[in-house]
Amino acid sequence: MTYEVGGECPVDDVFAQRLMLKGCEPLPRRRCHPKTPANYVEPTPFPQSLWTTPPDASIIWDPYTCKSYKCLIERKKAPGYFDCKDCFDLDGREKSRWLFDNGRLDYGIDQVLKTRPHGTIRIGFDIGGGSGTFAARMKERNITIITSSMNLDGPFTSFIASRGLISIHVSVSQRLPFFDNTLDIVHSMHVLSNWIPDAMLEFTLYDIYRVLRPGGLFWLDHFFCLGSQLNQTYVPMLDRVGFRSLRWSAGMKLDRGIDKNEWYISALLEKPMT
Repeated sequence: MTYEVGGECPVDDVFAQRLMLKGCEPLPRRRCHPKTPANYVEPTPFPQSLWTTPPDASIIWDPYTCKSYKCLIERKKAPGYFDCKDCFDLDGREKSRWLFDNGRLDYGIDQVLKTRPHGTIRIGFDIGGGSGTFAARMKERNITIITSSMNLDGPFTSFIASRGLISIHVSVSQRLPFFDNTLDIVHSMHVLSNWIPDAMLEFTLYDIYRVLRPGGLFWLDHFFCLGSQLNQTYVPMLDRVGFRSLRWSAGMKLDRGIDKNEWYISALLEKPMT
């Protein structure tokens, strides 16, 4: 809160996110101006923007290790862990996400939409949607998806907005900013997993139930857990919340070896009509 009124706000994105991850509001409102990018250029027109990497001059790079989109795209080749490591490469895996349904863990968007009467999935929310590709695919089908994201060493929210999509900067520890019984679909891939404490996860699942309209869909996409947690913790938790299962898939995650007993769950769940 140390700043000159009417001047430039401090760049404190990293500190704000630390508060958000603990369920706190990021910062109080302030009477200062955010730092703006130098040599800013107009965004790419829609719909080309859905699959175009924006210019580097579109954002402030101060909070991030990378200082260009080229660096972020090439980060997928670097050793070590980065959040959503290849999400910024729109010519890579992002190009084919959710287009195909393998009958197992990978559900296709068109197959999911066919479970509802045509045209009744209109608006929704993607929790922790990376670089916004799920929303982009839905936009191509005239469905509006709001995407939440955290800027964990990458400008995810800005990147989503540059694609002509709606991004909001909230964490899973915060109450969903939607009224009761309003959304047609809620989706989450990887973010809702066993790293979230059980009590917080259950609050989040009840909140998803709250914002979905009767007959609305909750698409749980690649939920990660250990085999010992699957039937002991998470299946009973989902049953308590009250969703009706339309489709359920479980499969072992084998990249670290079968002895790790790591699993993925994908599920298409419905909020009952009554």
